[in-house]
Amino acid sequence: MPYPAQTDYPTIVAMAHQLIEQEGAEQLSLAQLAAACGIKAPSLYRHIPNKAALLRAVNSLTINELFTALAAAQQTTSPDPQAQLTAILYGYRAFALAHPQTYNLAFTTLDPAERPETQTLEPMVLPIQDIMAQISGAEHSLAALRGALALVHGFVSLEMKGQFQRGGDLDGAFAAAVHAYLQGWQVMNT
Repeated sequence: MPYPAQTDYPTIVAMAHQLIEQEGAEQLSLAQLAAACGIKAPSLYRHIPNKAALLRAVNSLTINELFTALAAAQQTTSPDPQAQLTAILYGYRAFALAHPQTYNLAFTTLDPAERPETQTLEPMVLPIQDIMAQISGAEHSLAALRGALALVHGFVSLEMKGQFQRGGDLDGAFAAAVHAYLQGWQVMNT
């Protein structure tokens, strides 16, 4: 077994993220995590004080990865704000569907000790709000962005849980919902 100094905080958090994605947060134990990192469980406490702090770190990593994916999605389209926001919302859905366990953990935790720091989140979302402002107007941009996030989160949450039981084209339904939502704000802003 390696000495604890050979295992660092980012490695532990990345391994926890991987284990949660494979088996769910409920199944993660510190003993399992330590074994996966090649150390003894007590050595984890040199890096992570408790499971809540570990889950906060995993949630922060997930949100960072989500915003990286959103930025990459934005780069795939024209500078038109409607096209950019559409690409961002599609990127959001793709990320959530590709990472269901860690996505759900990050966005459904009720424990404030497991949530990422608010001051780290705001700078990530402000560029997206600026794009929304070009569609909805600056005075409505926060409400419009919250609605867009609620739309995509609600859609993917229902999709991941198999709640769309009547069949049909879910990709088409998502596209229509995003288009209608953004068009609605654009009409209100004119």
